[in-house]
Amino acid sequence: MLIPHHLLEADTLTRLIEDFVTREGTDNGDETPLATRMQRVRQALERGEAVIVFEPDSQQCLLMAKRDVPKEWLD
Repeated sequence: MLIPHHLLEADTLTRLIEDFVTREGTDNGDETPLATRMQRVRQALERGEAVIVFEPDSQQCLLMAKRDVPKEWLD
């Protein structure tokens, strides 16, 4: 299930983005400041290049590139 980012409370969205950009293995040696990485993700959400996916089985929200989301989820 996709969750429109604009429906989340600002603090919730910020925590979700921060969790994503600080997750182990996501920086790949990137020394870009945390605020910049978070802004990039926020902009990708606003442009529709990234989406928030809720997985009922794991009860988790994930950020994904829209291109990686199964097409049937986007309908």
